[in-house]
Amino acid sequence: MSASPETKKIIDDMQKNMSKAVEATKKEFKNIRTGRASVALVEGIVVNYYDTPTPLRSLANISTPDPKSILITPWDVTGISEIEKAILKSDLGLNPMNDGKVVRIQIPALTEERRDDLTKVVRRVAEEGRVSVRNARHEAIEAVKKLEKSKAIPEDISHAAQKEIQKHTDKNVADVDEALKQKEQEIHVI
Repeated sequence: MSASPETKKIIDDMQKNMSKAVEATKKEFKNIRTGRASVALVEGIVVNYYDTPTPLRSLANISTPDPKSILITPWDVTGISEIEKAILKSDLGLNPMNDGKVVRIQIPALTEERRDDLTKVVRRVAEEGRVSVRNARHEAIEAVKKLEKSKAIPEDISHAAQKEIQKHTDKNVADVDEALKQKEQEIHVI
């Protein structure tokens, strides 16, 4: 028995919500600092550029010349001190060095204690992602059951839709788990 238009819309909406939850989790992982330099670490920092909050990626070229440093080359060197201030204000714990033309950031090595703390943080972020996916599943199943109860769809279509919902849930939870596994490996690589 194929899905009804109502259940198809519910499943499509749920899948969009689940995908957003997975992407939000992955984005959150990118912002968690490991011992390796990454452009993603600083590109979202907001700089007060001529009294206008502006993302750093809009003001400068950001590169990683080696695995332990980030190089920020502003297109307008007059904003270099504001870039430096914004990096210091961010809670990333990074120490920028400004030579008047570029800003260099050395990524310090992680201590074992810091690695353990980061592992706890990424596991919490992953669990929040899984909870978001399960909430989307719960809402979708409730919507399908409501349709069945109101006789808008027959019982067999309801069961098929619920099975499909669970299949999407399992896939998205697996995506979160895979992203977690990769981030944990990144944290523990010396």
